[in-house]
Amino acid sequence: MKVIAVNGSPRKSWNTATLLNSALEGAASAGASTEIVHLYDLDFKGCTSCFGCKLRGGTSYGKCALRDELTPLLEKIEGADAFFIGSPIYFGNVTGVTRSFMERLLFQYLVYSREDRSLAQKKQVGLIFTMNLSDSMAKERGYDLVFDSTARSFKIIFGSAEIISSTDTLQFEDYSRYVASLFDVAEKKRRREEEFPKDCKRTFDLGVKFASETGSAS
Repeated sequence: MKVIAVNGSPRKSWNTATLLNSALEGAASAGASTEIVHLYDLDFKGCTSCFGCKLRGGTSYGKCALRDELTPLLEKIEGADAFFIGSPIYFGNVTGVTRSFMERLLFQYLVYSREDRSLAQKKQVGLIFTMNLSDSMAKERGYDLVFDSTARSFKIIFGSAEIISSTDTLQFEDYSRYVASLFDVAEKKRRREEEFPKDCKRTFDLGVKFASETGSAS
């Protein structure tokens, strides 16, 4: 079984990437082969509305017709049994590259039909969101609705989607180097030491779950 993680953060070793790697460690512990791909390493753009994936009898029907550095990742996800997508929240939503990736991934499978809406094989999907806001502020600002809306799109296409959000994350190693007086640095560091490992355990457990359920179904 194969599990892929897609990192939509520009940072390869901080909050989002750490959670994704924890998910892959969990999947690997249950027997899966794993791989992480960093979107910021790839040169690509979002959907161009060429509709090649919708053309009757077309050579790209059900596949994104654009050919660029994202194409191999789309093919890897097609062949995977489960996958994770992780992104920090920038100005109320996922990063721009994550959104462009999602457009290309999801739209190729979407069918304008009254019956089956998707050409994709059913897969387990994990959506991991990280943010600087506290739990209470995230709820006040309606981030649950943003996450649920994103998950709904993946459920339509792949049949499932599970959400893990990590809030009030530590942005800098040394806050004294930046203009950031808005934050309680001691509290940020406390959460990094005490709460963030719990988030890592949640993603680890979800990786175990995906690999175990996929393995038992095969």
